[in-house]
Amino acid sequence: MKESQLRKIIREELLKEGQYWLSPVGKEDDFGDAITDQIIDGKTKFGPWALMTPASWEENGVGRLGTGFGQRYELQSNGKWLKVEG
Repeated sequence: MKESQLRKIIREELLKEGQYWLSPVGKEDDFGDAITDQIIDGKTKFGPWALMTPASWEENGVGRLGTGFGQRYELQSNGKWLKVEG
């Protein structure tokens, strides 16, 4: 099975389960970037974890998501952050 197929299956399963981010989300991530429709709660290359936009993740993240590395969330029309990866 290709990695892209596996990611699609995992994403579909996460959407069925409906795992949501429970803490408040501010207007900016931990690096000062404006938060819009996606956040990543992930490990940084500096060691500690951070709440990041995709742009901050590209620059400061460890390069992968999953157990021990991080999760991606997308803002839903109901205002909740749904876990979509990791």
